[in-house]
Amino acid sequence: MLDMWPSLETERTRLRRITDQDLDFIFNHFRDKEVCLYLVDAEPPSSPEEAQEIIDWCNGNGRPNSRQNRWLIVMKETGHSIGTVGFHNLDRTNHIAEIGYDLEPDYWGKGIMGEVLQRVLGFGFSEMQLNRVQAFVHLQNAGSYRLLRKLGFVAEGVIRDRHFFRGSYYDHHLLALLKRDFRNT
Repeated sequence: MLDMWPSLETERTRLRRITDQDLDFIFNHFRDKEVCLYLVDAEPPSSPEEAQEIIDWCNGNGRPNSRQNRWLIVMKETGHSIGTVGFHNLDRTNHIAEIGYDLEPDYWGKGIMGEVLQRVLGFGFSEMQLNRVQAFVHLQNAGSYRLLRKLGFVAEGVIRDRHFFRGSYYDHHLLALLKRDFRNT
């Protein structure tokens, strides 16, 4: 398994490590109500210090062999940061990781996240030697569910009460993609 997280590219985007210089973007991005509509695992950052904690977490808190990595998604043409994508809960023994992603609403429905996920999944299966990538999707997040199914993820069921957030429990779809089923196009 790799300990380094290189920059990646797609036709329209660059994926790079999130740095302290991205603090304003991370702070504003994760405070956007539309971006966070189905993210029911943590409160939005209320201060730059809390946004810095997100950056530190995205980078594995500086630990080698961390269990997570998140890339910043940057549009090649404009240099504009538009979201994040990455792996967490990396299980190096069993070659499993969870994938997570978010995108500014202005870029929804343009095929960008499908393009990004295709590249990240290819990296995960080839360079990280993953065998299984799984995703937990809020039951009402139909767009994300459709995207993952289009990429070949198999719906494995519903995880009941996956997250407790603001006084309520939330169920999530569990979807997974195995290396042998990945179509790297």
